[in-house]
Amino acid sequence: MTFLGILIGLGVLAFLLDAGLNKMYQNPRTPHQATPEQFGIAFEEVRFPTRNQRTLYGWWIPAKDETSGSKQTPTLVLVHGWGRNVERMLPYIERLHPLGYHLLAFDARHHGSSDPDGHASMPKFAEDIRAALDFLEDKLQEQKGAFGVVGLSVGGSAAIYAASQDARIRSVVTVGAFAHPGEVIRTDFRKRGIPAFPLAWLICKHIELRIGHRLDRIAPVHNIAKSEAHMLLIHGEEDAVIPVEQAKKLHRAADPERVRLWLLPGKGHSDCHLHPEFWRRVGQFLKIALVSA
Repeated sequence: MTFLGILIGLGVLAFLLDAGLNKMYQNPRTPHQATPEQFGIAFEEVRFPTRNQRTLYGWWIPAKDETSGSKQTPTLVLVHGWGRNVERMLPYIERLHPLGYHLLAFDARHHGSSDPDGHASMPKFAEDIRAALDFLEDKLQEQKGAFGVVGLSVGGSAAIYAASQDARIRSVVTVGAFAHPGEVIRTDFRKRGIPAFPLAWLICKHIELRIGHRLDRIAPVHNIAKSEAHMLLIHGEEDAVIPVEQAKKLHRAADPERVRLWLLPGKGHSDCHLHPEFWRRVGQFLKIALVSA
């Protein structure tokens, strides 16, 4: 085969891998349809910068009564999952706002009303979380309290990764987070009846080229122990998207003094917040991790 033939073959392979990725893991940019107004919660639409000269869209929701208690009110950053937008965080806004926290929910890049920026990825979610913290520091200045992050699915994995790099994050709550993106891809291939080798291997290598990061390097399971944040890992035992073993791996890799695991029987990937004990347990955790910080 000639050198030109090799180049053409590699080009065709890259095109097919890209097309396959886009088909399997596309994230359509769908704007939100509902807002916190439906709960009678006042909010401000905000836009703030992130990496690559892009802008993020979000909802700033100040604490219910800023005049009571300490001026240094804790703030929670709320992060949706893949292919979703700020609207996904409405159940969390409804239940967390009465607890007295400032809230900031936002659309990650290439989601909702935020700017596109090539391909979405977990590292970009993490960069956007850190951009949200920069925005909050400028907005709150000397009145800022402790920062926490509540992240769903890839948003939770990105929160773990961001916390390993940014000491401003004092607490993290994840729901359905993955430990290693490559393992999730291989599991997904098995469910679809696609041979894991060489296709899953090729897909993972292509993803690494596309996002500019090695999956082993960014995997939350390899970063969770680097964070000083207190974390609550929540996972449905019937999760068909991110296997529950991923949560167990995260917990095994973490500092047991700072990280708790809560497995919910009968719950899947998107309904953990419907568990009857969910909000009490989350509220209790945040009170200890943030209010007492």
